[in-house]
Amino acid sequence: MEVLLKPELEAKLDQLASETGRSKSDFVEAALEGYLDELLQIRQTLDRRYDDLISGRVKAIPGDEAFAKLMAKNAALPSTRT
Repeated sequence: MEVLLKPELEAKLDQLASETGRSKSDFVEAALEGYLDELLQIRQTLDRRYDDLISGRVKAIPGDEAFAKLMAKNAALPSTRT
């Protein structure tokens, strides 16, 4: 398999490989494995949520209602701006 990278990304990969003594392939493989593991976990979570909705175990909240609740929670948080 061949992977084409943007020059900027390949330069970062070259630098990292040079600094660590590891191969570029090691880094690409590790990054891809981590990404795919995370993607699979997200997919499983979405499938479970969908099953919960279809089965009636949970009820969907209309978007405007969910947004209003989120805005109310946000307004209730203490301000961290100075």
